[in-house]
Amino acid sequence: MQNNELFELCATVETIIYRNDSNGYSVIELDDEDQTTAVGIMPDVNVGENVRLIGCFKPHASYGMQFSVSTYEKTMPEDIAGILSYLSSGSIKGIGPATASNLVKEFGEATLDVLMNEPERVARIKGISLNKAKDISAQLRESSGIRELMIYLGEYDISPASVVKIYKAFGSRSVAEIESNPYCLSDGDFGVSFEKADKIALKQGREPDERLRIRAGLAYVLAHNRSNGHTCLPSDRLVETTGSFLGVEYRSVAEALDGMIADESLISYDAQGRRMIFSVDMFSSECYIAQRIKMIRLFPAAFIPDIDKHIETIEEYNGIKYASMQKEAITQALTGGLLVLTGGPGTGKTTTLNAIIKILKDKGQTVFLCAPTGRAAQRMSEVTGEEAKTIHRLLEVSWDKNDKPAFKKNEKNMLKCDALIIDEVSMVDAQLFESVMRALPMGCRLILVGDSHQLPSVGAGNVLDDLTSSGIVPVVELNEIFRQSLQSLIVTNAHRIVRGDMPELSVRDKDFFFLPSEKKEVIRKTVVDLCSTRLCKAYGYDVFQNIQVLAPGRKGELGVNELNTTLQAVINPSDDSKAELVSGKKLLREGDKVMQTKNNYDLLWVKEDGETGEGIFNGEIGVIESIKRNSRIIKVKFDDKLASYDFDFAADLDLAYATTVHKSQGNEFDAVVMPLFRGSPMLYYRNLLYTAVTRAKKLMIIVGSREIIRKMVDNNRKNKRYSGLGFFLTEQDDE
Repeated sequence: MQNNELFELCATVETIIYRNDSNGYSVIELDDEDQTTAVGIMPDVNVGENVRLIGCFKPHASYGMQFSVSTYEKTMPEDIAGILSYLSSGSIKGIGPATASNLVKEFGEATLDVLMNEPERVARIKGISLNKAKDISAQLRESSGIRELMIYLGEYDISPASVVKIYKAFGSRSVAEIESNPYCLSDGDFGVSFEKADKIALKQGREPDERLRIRAGLAYVLAHNRSNGHTCLPSDRLVETTGSFLGVEYRSVAEALDGMIADESLISYDAQGRRMIFSVDMFSSECYIAQRIKMIRLFPAAFIPDIDKHIETIEEYNGIKYASMQKEAITQALTGGLLVLTGGPGTGKTTTLNAIIKILKDKGQTVFLCAPTGRAAQRMSEVTGEEAKTIHRLLEVSWDKNDKPAFKKNEKNMLKCDALIIDEVSMVDAQLFESVMRALPMGCRLILVGDSHQLPSVGAGNVLDDLTSSGIVPVVELNEIFRQSLQSLIVTNAHRIVRGDMPELSVRDKDFFFLPSEKKEVIRKTVVDLCSTRLCKAYGYDVFQNIQVLAPGRKGELGVNELNTTLQAVINPSDDSKAELVSGKKLLREGDKVMQTKNNYDLLWVKEDGETGEGIFNGEIGVIESIKRNSRIIKVKFDDKLASYDFDFAADLDLAYATTVHKSQGNEFDAVVMPLFRGSPMLYYRNLLYTAVTRAKKLMIIVGSREIIRKMVDNNRKNKRYSGLGFFLTEQDDE
């Protein structure tokens, strides 16, 4: 029996072994001669139903041969015995064996039709109220509706998981909604691309320049650019890009855009003579941030007297002397309600921040500390000696019905603190910062700490740059490198890069090394040797605890994807004693170094001392301890926490022997190894190199081309981000 040969199975569902309610993935056992186990997206298949499955047989390491379902059809049982078996199985909530027997006695072969369409008749059965009968009817209708929707969308290669999401959104109206506007599928979190929605529209006979298609195209282009960090786009660029993408006249696009602005589907804003176009939610986010910042300026936190005396006391106690700009930062933070504190490595941000925290706490004030990632919050705790949380944890995140974050802390349930300090603000996007501002009580001091030369947030917005360049927010930039930091070539080279000067690459006896090569094979071999043997022998480092390979991008000859495959093969090779799991295009193996790629606030973990908790965060790095196929559990050790993953969440784990510079933000590593070779020029710019260098605590090694380094240093084109916060901060409010 070949694994890729398609078969058809027709049988009755005997048992539901497992089902993921969020995406419909099911493991079922069939009542056929071989007691076949079938797996796949089958959200509406229930015990007792007859199914026609199409798929192929695949071996499973622990469970043997399984039938992997590509597509399926099901039919309800029609004879009395089948109906009784189906209803007695517990597939329909509210119906047990006794009730099932009563229903079949009353309605016979028409039982399922009556249950679905005549709840009033069902309510006459003893023990079934009208509300219960209506609920049973709704369950059967939903199951039937999902099946019909799958058949309807099956020819367009839309996954069953997407079908489940679509049905949850539109219910029994799903087909009618799609017939009316197929582009509703791409304008949501259904996992349906614009191209697939366009294919449905074409099948419906719609014209390429139909207004509905152009409106959807405008929304798609705006959303696509949002994923690249833009909160808005100039109208001329939006019109041209959309027209080219759709293959229609710009004039038609401009007319459709005017219509969307008129009915407030999109928002237009005149920014110094250029019309900027926003989605409604991004416009609301940036406007709200601007108004709250202005409010803080108008009604600042209470003034703290005798700041100079407090500074002198701390200096005397610690035997230190603050630089003038450090004193300026401390004073600004304590006299006003708002401060942005910036500066590169070695300039004393932490020392300054600790003084601010001490004075506030000595005055009896409650100070909360937070950062955008788990690693950044952990590092903030280490350097301040105070508890720091992720922003999401501080705001008490929960999840709405669409699996989007919602925060319990907001304008109706504000944070109970006198001062809030946020570190690594360059990583905070506009919508997350809006959530912070909504939870910030009036009179609360807000201190934002970051490095404006680092990469901007992954999410849309340009919060730190917009605040610092607005001219209305107090900003103190620390730029004096302290004597002890001058001993570090990592620090001095980072500052050289920021100034546009080439880093010192010839020194061989400090903490920054350059190993030149113009050959891909040599660079790759050098990176592998450094991670597997050389740094271990020279410094006692290992790739799991101390070393991190950082690359500009995922693709390319020496991108993250290729490097991870190569490093995995050398550092953690295949072995019969190590269980493996294929997740998407990646292979995970026991002993692998992995990174969590999104925040998961519900993931359970336990420490060796028995302490338990929830939450593993985007950017956290750990090691796979075990992969158990019988229980479908992956156990990953993150520092002192052991987390348990269901196989369905394996997609949230990436190999982490190498990672991108963007993904490394908020982290620091003892040793960073960075290969620089031919690749996308879009990734070779100054602040990406600067960010990589500042991730290294003790050792930075660049392997590759001197010319690439020069190009990166010379290229100061920060990724241009269109955003509205700067305009909203500086516009004059109506009198």
